[in-house]
Amino acid sequence: MTPHCQVFENRSAAGVALGRELQKRLRRQPILVLGLPRGGVPVAYEAACLLNAPLDVMLVRKIGMPGQPELAIGAIATGNIVVHEPAVAQDILNLGAVFDRLVEDQRQELARREWVYRAGLGPLDLEGKTVVLVDDGLATGSTMLAAVRAARQAGAASIVVGAPVASQDAAKLVEAEADDVVILETPASMFAIGMWYRDFDQLEDAEVVRLLELSRQSRNDRNVNTQRSIQRPARK
Repeated sequence: MTPHCQVFENRSAAGVALGRELQKRLRRQPILVLGLPRGGVPVAYEAACLLNAPLDVMLVRKIGMPGQPELAIGAIATGNIVVHEPAVAQDILNLGAVFDRLVEDQRQELARREWVYRAGLGPLDLEGKTVVLVDDGLATGSTMLAAVRAARQAGAASIVVGAPVASQDAAKLVEAEADDVVILETPASMFAIGMWYRDFDQLEDAEVVRLLELSRQSRNDRNVNTQRSIQRPARK
C-alpha cells in the first residue's frame, strides 16, 4: 500500500499511468489487452496504445444482491464462467434458485453486449498470448476473477491483471490466480472506485464501441504504413 494514494483525473489519465507501468513489466510477446466493459475500456484503450497491442473486451457481469444491486455476490464471464463472492457465501446458499435466475439474466446481458460491441466480429484469439485484463478499479475482485478464469479457459499463455486502483482484498483475490498483477494504488479503505477519480462519469455502450473501432482503425493504419515501407524500392 502506498501511504498517499493518488487520485486520477479520469479513466484516460489512469490508463496512461497504468500503461507506462505495464511497459516496464511486460516482456513476453504477443500481447493482447482486454478491457472489462464499460469502465475498464477507456483505461485499456490508453494502455493498449502505449503497448502497441490489439484491444478487445472481456465480457463480464457482476451479480448483485436482490434489493441491493451494488452489493456483489458473484460474477459471470464469457465461456459459462460463474464466480461466487466468498464474503457472502451463505447469502448465496440462502438465495438458492434465485441466484441461478440472476445468473441467467446477466447471461442475456452478456449476449446483448457481445452483439453491440463486436458488431459481428469474432473475439480475438487468446491461445498462446499474454493477455492483459484491465478494469478501472477492483472493489471485491469477483468480476476480475471471472475474467481471469475465462482468459485461462480460452488458452491464454500468461494472464496479467491491470488496474489503477484496487482494494487490498481484491488484489489478494486475483493474485491467487493471475500470473502477474499490476495495480497502481491499493488504499487501506476503498468505499467506492469513483472516489479515486476526479471525473468518473457513467459510460454508455457507444463510447465502448467508439474506442474499439478507433483501436482497430489505428492498428490497420499502422499495418498499411508498415507494408508500404517494406514495399518501397530502395533509392539508388
